[in-house]
Amino acid sequence: MSRPLWKGEDKVEVPLTEPERIDVSAVRNTPVPLSIPEKRSHPYLEAMIDSTHDVMIAVDKDFRVLDFNAAADAAFGWTAEDTIGYCCIDVLKCKNLNCIELCGTSSCPLVRVLEQKKSLSNEELLLGLDKDHPCEVSVNATLVNIGDVPVVVFSARDMSALKVANHVRANFVSMVSHELRTPLNSVHGFIDLLLQGHMGELSEEQRTYLGYAQEGVQQLVSIVEDILFMTRSDTGQFEIKPEKVNFRVLANQVIASLHPQALKAEVAINKVIPVPSPLLYADPQRMKQVLNNLVTNAIKFTPPGGTVTIRAYPYDEHFVRISVTDTGYGIAPEDQPHIFERFYQSNNNRQSKMGGYGLGLTIAKLIVEQHGGEIGFETAPNEGTTFYFTAPLYSGQ
Repeated sequence: MSRPLWKGEDKVEVPLTEPERIDVSAVRNTPVPLSIPEKRSHPYLEAMIDSTHDVMIAVDKDFRVLDFNAAADAAFGWTAEDTIGYCCIDVLKCKNLNCIELCGTSSCPLVRVLEQKKSLSNEELLLGLDKDHPCEVSVNATLVNIGDVPVVVFSARDMSALKVANHVRANFVSMVSHELRTPLNSVHGFIDLLLQGHMGELSEEQRTYLGYAQEGVQQLVSIVEDILFMTRSDTGQFEIKPEKVNFRVLANQVIASLHPQALKAEVAINKVIPVPSPLLYADPQRMKQVLNNLVTNAIKFTPPGGTVTIRAYPYDEHFVRISVTDTGYGIAPEDQPHIFERFYQSNNNRQSKMGGYGLGLTIAKLIVEQHGGEIGFETAPNEGTTFYFTAPLYSGQ
């Protein structure tokens, strides 16, 4: 089968008029003759496209399949007679990961590319006619111009094997983290017994060094807990258990737990919470984790003599807005786009000395979004940073 689409054509983005939305049902199972202009031939391009393992499919603005490469033939068992000229709803069967068909909707990759006039990348979709065994792929959709004909080229890579490998890796990390947590908690408990004098009186120097050991073990426990949390989230095992929560009580618990750290850093923690206190519909442990992570970060990046303030104020009828404001160093402009990325570490010398392993804000964002809220920040160099998020209000759920 000849493939004139890719013979010597440069893939250039071109301006398009608003695509005409068609009734997809009217063109299903009714192929039409297609003619695409051909310019010059570059045999190596055709060979490259036919030999790649990535599925490549070309679709026109009327949702009809124009051409496909050998990888698509192998993946879906297509033939030119059964595919070329047919509406893509009959051959591609694009679905999202919830198995909802996208053809003809505003979420359809073809519609989005034509309307936004820009390419899409790394869209995870399900493709294939077999509804019981769809192919999970990562799709790139590129808008090109073949002569005067606008065409969308789909490049799809099978993600099934990668998903399995990631699942195995996540389970392994989860198992190791779980096995580490038990001995670490034992060490922490025995150090606590020693510090309480159950094994005899200790000198001041012994107490100091045991305190250092306890602090190090607690840091390791926190790291293990966070890694365990992330791996459970990645494998779909993370769930929230919402209930009625008094935000003032939750904030007081966080402040009390972080008081020693704030005292050591010479930073004051304040709270501004309206009366009566907002009642949240949230998982108390997870919401406390969000607030704890934000306040810990604020203390870490605030110089001695500074303050950290927890506030709560109305947002809308369903959510309250909670913020944590510090008087610290602020976030460097180059770090701001990456602030919620997992394991991200700043190259700023001052911030690098603060330590950490780059999961606190990632976990906070994940928990907030699982509650249906949003999280963000505002910052100014050497003036401070405010992290804010929305949390659902209790309304008799």
